[in-house]
Amino acid sequence: MTDTRVVLVRHGESFATVERYIGGVRSCRGLTDLGKAQAKALGERLGRTGELNVDVVVSSSFPRARQTAEIYAPFVGHSDIDVRAGFGEHDPGPVCDGMTFDDFVAQYGRPDFNGDPDAVVFPGGETMSQFHARVIGAFQELERDYRGKTVMVTCHGGTIDGVLRHCLQTASTGKFEVYTKNCSITELFRPRENIWRLLRYNDHAHLSDME
Repeated sequence: MTDTRVVLVRHGESFATVERYIGGVRSCRGLTDLGKAQAKALGERLGRTGELNVDVVVSSSFPRARQTAEIYAPFVGHSDIDVRAGFGEHDPGPVCDGMTFDDFVAQYGRPDFNGDPDAVVFPGGETMSQFHARVIGAFQELERDYRGKTVMVTCHGGTIDGVLRHCLQTASTGKFEVYTKNCSITELFRPRENIWRLLRYNDHAHLSDME
């Protein structure tokens, strides 16, 4: 059976975004109150509409992703979360993790995520090539483990960008940009081997009252 469905959910609003610091897994402090409300709104929508028959809920290991999954998962009939570190955001490494964005720019310059994928963006952290290789590996592992299932993966904007670039077989950096909103839904469907169909991107209708 090839009809695997992967629903990518970006985490809710995080302290890292609001406080403008580089929130890697070491310094992530989870969701703001608005972020928690966004995750609940997503869950309430899915519970009300029944639009997805979810077999499993997956999350990256970042607190902001795990908290998001823990809030919406009960609304789709799940209490257990399959935590997979491979779906984490771009790792800035121990030197830059937790730095304010302004301090980072002052010390290292503005990062270029659309340039050479092998260039060092974060000293001591992942290059874009390494980041995407990790994310693609996690995605391929998910395909093998949950073949024919509907899986909700709670992750990050950069992770979703990497997965889309992989499935659409486009350049690993540059060429286009995606702006994935907090707690939005991006749905991919595999009707047959080696083919992915993008059914929707950035669906955040459940957040209309919060904008």
